[in-house]
Amino acid sequence: MNILTHYFPDLTPEQQQQFARLAELYVEWNEKINVISRKDTENLMVNHLLHSIGIAKVVQFPAGTSVMDVGTGGGLPGLPLAILFPEVKFHLVDSIGKKIHVVEEIAHELKLQNVRASHTRAEQVHEKYDFIVSRAVARLATFYQWIQFSFKKESVPEQGLYYLKGGDLTEELAESGLVHQVYDLNQYFQEEFFETKKVVFVPQHPTA
Repeated sequence: MNILTHYFPDLTPEQQQQFARLAELYVEWNEKINVISRKDTENLMVNHLLHSIGIAKVVQFPAGTSVMDVGTGGGLPGLPLAILFPEVKFHLVDSIGKKIHVVEEIAHELKLQNVRASHTRAEQVHEKYDFIVSRAVARLATFYQWIQFSFKKESVPEQGLYYLKGGDLTEELAESGLVHQVYDLNQYFQEEFFETKKVVFVPQHPTA
């Protein structure tokens, strides 16, 4: 837990307990279903939980807003963000049913009232959201086609997509043709894992 409170000193005691329990639950579920890479369970706090809430270093979701996490898998980055932003509504979607089952079970165990999960694809979700988050599900150009009509019309500041990606993105970003801003997570976190990790922000009107 120390690593999370080091970078997020304002975590309440309840949030700290939820993050600690979340880590335990991932280890438990991972023995039944491959939610995260097996070799990664030792580095769960840094490589998955801290990485997920890295988005909060570049944007603060206002209370009352809504966020869709696309291709959430076992609930990343959605569940850690839902703990961090209890006043924000999160909708976690994935096309793999057994992973959504894990998300639902964990959200129930943690009593996260602001989370719901759906076994579906982003293109089949007809609701609109203030923000969309995801963790390296596909190339940006492809991914944006899935979610381009998922944003609410009435804008909140910094509305758009926050996409966790790693490595050299020069070619991928150019290929997308989208207006974007890249935040290097190594500016916020000193662990070696974050050396090439980034948050790519694409505003709601990326071709304006």
